[in-house]
Amino acid sequence: MASRDEPAMEITPQVLLKAYSCGIFPMAESASDPALYWIEPQHRGILPLENAHFSRRLLRTVRATPLVVKVDTDYERVIDGCAAPRPGRTSTWINKRIRSLYRELFQMGVCHTVEVWSGNQLVGGLYGVALKGAFFGESMFSCERDASKIALVHLVARLIHGGFRLLDTQFVTEHLKQFGTIEVDRDAFQTRLDNALQVSADFFRLPADADPREVVRIVGGRDG
Repeated sequence: MASRDEPAMEITPQVLLKAYSCGIFPMAESASDPALYWIEPQHRGILPLENAHFSRRLLRTVRATPLVVKVDTDYERVIDGCAAPRPGRTSTWINKRIRSLYRELFQMGVCHTVEVWSGNQLVGGLYGVALKGAFFGESMFSCERDASKIALVHLVARLIHGGFRLLDTQFVTEHLKQFGTIEVDRDAFQTRLDNALQVSADFFRLPADADPREVVRIVGGRDG
């Protein structure tokens, strides 16, 4: 499904952002492999923001949970969570170079995290890259029931409210399908991406401490 070229010898944050604008992203074979490869899937996963859907149970959880959602407060712990082994996955593609590159993007204000906290413990979250009106989701994790789902609901609300046009999930998984993720071919994805890059969006138009009830309202949730 993915086309893989020669290992990318030198990737700077600027090169990485240019690659994103062309529909390409880097991955490693494993955490121990120092090389990065450019990936350009023939078919791409996207979550159409206008058609994202979340169960009533999940939206009730978002409104009522004692967990606290924060934005951009702890990149290192989010990347650690995304890279950690989990049931069904003993290895990860997040190597040292990935960590370093996205840390630089985070410091530039281009990479963002959505974090779910239980007291001082990070129990779930995600990270990705915002470029104009496109958001490129990279990875997510959960150590507590619904934690990553809560992060995703908050992300979608933030993107809708901020005027984003595209949420790229890279691939389609059974987990992501339940929220409305679909697969499009490379040309269709590039058309959507080109359109998204024509608009200016604001990741922080929705306050970092947004009321969960407002988050649910934005994604179209209703009581019930």
